[in-house]
Amino acid sequence: MIYRETGQFKDSYSDDQALFPIAQDRYVIYAVLFVTFVVVPMLANEYWVNAILLPFLIYSLAALGLNILTGYCGQVSLGTGGFMAVGAFSVYKLMVAFPELGFIPLVIISGFITAAVGTLFGLPSLRIKGFYLAVATLAAQFFLVWLFNKVGWFVNYNATGMITSPPMTLFGVLITGPQAPPVAKYLLCATIVAIFALAAKNLARGRLGRNWMAIRDMDIAAELIGVRPLMAKLSAFAVSSFYIGMAGALYFAVWLGSAEPTEAFDINQSFLVLFMIIIGGLGSVLGSFLGAAFLVIMPILLKNIMVDGFGTNTALAAHIEIMTIGVLIIAFLIVEPHGLARLWRIAKEKMRLWPFPY
Repeated sequence: MIYRETGQFKDSYSDDQALFPIAQDRYVIYAVLFVTFVVVPMLANEYWVNAILLPFLIYSLAALGLNILTGYCGQVSLGTGGFMAVGAFSVYKLMVAFPELGFIPLVIISGFITAAVGTLFGLPSLRIKGFYLAVATLAAQFFLVWLFNKVGWFVNYNATGMITSPPMTLFGVLITGPQAPPVAKYLLCATIVAIFALAAKNLARGRLGRNWMAIRDMDIAAELIGVRPLMAKLSAFAVSSFYIGMAGALYFAVWLGSAEPTEAFDINQSFLVLFMIIIGGLGSVLGSFLGAAFLVIMPILLKNIMVDGFGTNTALAAHIEIMTIGVLIIAFLIVEPHGLARLWRIAKEKMRLWPFPY
């Protein structure tokens, strides 16, 4: 069978602890990177980039951030939309004030600003957990959106309350603004997501990730064996908010181009990203991508089938979309709580043992 470890010998600890120790996994990653950075830019048109690829990449980055907090550390958060707003408004103010720094450094700085805000709102996790922590982060969601909506400084005192991304270039190519080539925006987002997905994978495998998982599995036992809950929980909030802040910056500056806090970063964004990691798989980097792909592509397919295929009006199609997402979440929680990533792991195990029973 194709997926076998036979003959793959490791003669050092570094080989045994490699990120992808099985050669077939490495080949799959190489193939995915080749398709992402070579094939897709040659074939994708403007519709595919703006309607599917950009939202998929940006929501994957946001789902990665929430998965670090909820999936790996076990801290429930409903404030993702608010933290995305922090990243968006941070990068807007930085783009207006310091355009000479370049877009990528400004996105990273906005991530650090969001990490500081996320750490501040993560302080209640030291005393509360579960449902009460979810309510606390939900309060952060409403407070942050209210703050950006009411304080005129964040929108440079624009009467409409909207922010618009100023045009910026990278290596002489326009990457923000309505005139930016779609392929340039796609390659920028794909590069950022690939780099930080690799960083998240390594973080989860390192000491910090093991501390997060110890707190998630049993916080009292983790504290007894030397894990410091203060550092573990706050670091999870900081890293998670950093990823979500960068996603918010790309969401506003690269994809939308303009945003209004009440509409672009409402509670629906928080629930959408949470549904992504539930369907994709908690505690899995791959699950973040699978969940984002599922919830980005499924509404488009449903709309095309219901509206174009059956002639259904758009309002009814939107209701069917919401009902379908709800049914799928319930189904995954009952049948496979670990989501699509778990199904992929089971499929790989079956391939390793085929044709023998599993």
